[in-house]
Amino acid sequence: MAITTVPETPRKPGRPMSPYPVGPQRTNLGRKVRDNLTGHAFLIGAVLCFVVFSWYPMIRGIVMSFQRTRRGETTWVGWDNYLRIVDDPSFWTAWKNTAYFTVLALVLGYVVPFFVAILLNEFRHAKGYLRILVYLPVMLPPASALFLFKFYAYDPSEAGLFNAILKALHLPTSQWMQSPGMTMPAMVLASTWMNMGGAVLIYLASLQNIPGELYEAAELDGAGIWKRIRHVTIPQTRLILALLAMLQIVATMQVFIEPLILANGAGAEDSATSVAYLIYQHGFFQNDLNGAAALGVIMLVVLAGFSAVYVRLTAKQD
Repeated sequence: MAITTVPETPRKPGRPMSPYPVGPQRTNLGRKVRDNLTGHAFLIGAVLCFVVFSWYPMIRGIVMSFQRTRRGETTWVGWDNYLRIVDDPSFWTAWKNTAYFTVLALVLGYVVPFFVAILLNEFRHAKGYLRILVYLPVMLPPASALFLFKFYAYDPSEAGLFNAILKALHLPTSQWMQSPGMTMPAMVLASTWMNMGGAVLIYLASLQNIPGELYEAAELDGAGIWKRIRHVTIPQTRLILALLAMLQIVATMQVFIEPLILANGAGAEDSATSVAYLIYQHGFFQNDLNGAAALGVIMLVVLAGFSAVYVRLTAKQD
């Protein structure tokens, strides 16, 4: 059988043959251009959303804090809004209540999720069900959860859930939101129940990354549960603990919906007035948008200063 050969195409002199095919190279170049265009399009969209909904309101609020608008006329007044806000007695009451809420939230809302995560991590069965059960309050709308607490759990009569429990234990009942001394603890309890699901899941993910050999070595040394938590669990999760502590403080300093729904705003004897609610009062009740902007800038400076100091201290410890 004769074998036929195809004659080679004569190559033009002076033009070297490329070692790479021309078609795929152009295809790869086009794909890279399209991928870069898609990535930049997504990036530009995200930046525009951030500028429009974050930076512009922030800058606009700072500018408004140095202005005064009356009858449609805006004038530059300098620091007058800040001096007027600081001279208001409710300013210091709001900061005192906000600081009190933050401290209580650190004691209860920061510690409880960590130990709940440790408890869930020890279970061998029904882990998924228990995680869903803990995370379920986070999926509820905050207003619905708070109304549930207000009209069912914190009912000042004996028909309220907590008062019924206290009565069953032969303990004195409470007026809850109608009592100035119980307003903040009641709000912290409701806020912890609503928001601890996310923190529990983060702690669980961190706990599952701890090598089991460390716990085994601690058990061989005779360490009990508390010593294992102190010498193994906390050191291994300190970065997550530090991060969530900062997020907890920043979030609780902006408490607003809890006093608005549970305490109808100010609460008994102004025991629930927070800085965020005071901003809401100035802006929507007193029609003082410039004073509200000044108070918002003060809160921004306080939280930014705290965050900077906190990051600096944690960086030195690392």
